[in-house]
Amino acid sequence: MQPIIIVLIILVVLVFIALIKTIQVIPQASAAIVERFGRYTRTLNAGLNIVVPFIDSIRNRIDLREQVVPFPPQPVITQDNLVVNIDTVIYYQVTDARAATYEVASYIQAIEQLTVTTLRNIIGGMDLERTLTSREEINAALRGVLDEATGKWGIRVNRVELKAIEPPTSIQDSMEKQMRADRDKRAAILTAEGIRQSQILTAEGEKQSAILRAEGEAKAAALRAEGEAQAVRTVFEAIHAGDPDQKLLSYQYLQMLPKIAEGDANKLWIVPSEIGDALKGLSGAFGNLGGGMPGFNTGGNGGNGHGGIPAPAVERREEPPVS
Repeated sequence: MQPIIIVLIILVVLVFIALIKTIQVIPQASAAIVERFGRYTRTLNAGLNIVVPFIDSIRNRIDLREQVVPFPPQPVITQDNLVVNIDTVIYYQVTDARAATYEVASYIQAIEQLTVTTLRNIIGGMDLERTLTSREEINAALRGVLDEATGKWGIRVNRVELKAIEPPTSIQDSMEKQMRADRDKRAAILTAEGIRQSQILTAEGEKQSAILRAEGEAKAAALRAEGEAQAVRTVFEAIHAGDPDQKLLSYQYLQMLPKIAEGDANKLWIVPSEIGDALKGLSGAFGNLGGGMPGFNTGGNGGNGHGGIPAPAVERREEPPVS
């Protein structure tokens, strides 16, 4: 009885193992390679799959999602014999699980080595300055070579990025000094430009101020002249409206003579020829009044014989003798 129970238990276990090996569940975005007696049979896609137990076996399970693989810094020699360290990142995706399994032993290692050799070939044809400023060009060239080479492996390289390009320490010091000098130069240029603009604006302001000041003075002078002309016209019209005779004009003329002689600087002044006519008219006016003009001689006794030119009265004063 016991041997039968043992046989039944063994059969149940075998059936359970067979069911486990028969039913294969493949996750989404994954694939599995099935071999029968060591030979490729088919590729299992995502979902529930049935295989022959103990005959079919799962060789490899492959993730079909896009993968990101960073590679360590690689020393690369430029065209001008300088060693730079370059970090790269590869974005790839398995498009054919069978090819990725049977066409190459390890596609990750193969992509890494292909990236290093391609990168050295590309950088070897560039100098340091072009290498530092041509990341997009290097990325495009590297991606083209990798995508073409990995196509037969069932791999598609979607993108290649250069994380960092590190030149030698001595070159970094020289570049830092050059960048500092360029910054100082730009700062000096900007300062000089600011001073120049400030001086230009100051000069323009002074120019405009001088122009406005001159225009104001010219307008003020014109207004003063216009006012004086208006005053002269008013006086002239008032005089003509009053119809003055020669006697009044002569008297006013004599009243203006002291003002002409005012001031310490007037040491010498010239008497115009019209003063004789004015004096004659004025003396005649006083003569007609009957008393004559005091201090003037009109041509009588004691005159100077020039037809009415007045002789100034002189006051004599006796000084005491000096003892």
